[in-house]
Amino acid sequence: MKTFGGPALFLDRSDINTDEIIPAKYLTEITKEDLKPYLLEDLKLPGFDPKAEKTRSAGVVVARANFGCGSSREHAPWVFEVNGITAVIAESFARIFRQNMFNCGMAAIELPAGQIDKLFGYADVADASIAIDVEGQRLTIKGGGREESVSFEISPFDKALVLAGGWVDYADTKY
Repeated sequence: MKTFGGPALFLDRSDINTDEIIPAKYLTEITKEDLKPYLLEDLKLPGFDPKAEKTRSAGVVVARANFGCGSSREHAPWVFEVNGITAVIAESFARIFRQNMFNCGMAAIELPAGQIDKLFGYADVADASIAIDVEGQRLTIKGGGREESVSFEISPFDKALVLAGGWVDYADTKY
């Protein structure tokens, strides 16, 4: 079974759009693997470097509201997937981006602003990591000798998509 989570990458901004996740000029690439080096290439945040080891080793992204707004391209979840990022946690998501995450077998977890603020309390902790139990609808953040658990909601259908590995795998088992 797929594990969800890993080292946490904190992107402290709302409205991170799909052009910042994967610039449009790379949408002509043939395979998902070809997208890999361009993850978050156009994202502008103070102190953020898309080529830094912290970015390249991330397993989960934590951000603010309206994550994945902009174009409805599947390439945005794909570039996370090919870089080993299995989940994004935010206050809210653009509807199509969120569904594309589920359809690709990845977790898009919505939490209230107060819970997101608590997660950002770990942003400066070098060893911050998040383990996600999709089945149990619970995540645990650890780092700096601290640990906290948070429950989250996900619809039964979206949970089934994620646990199956995405829409294609889900359909293979059901139809």
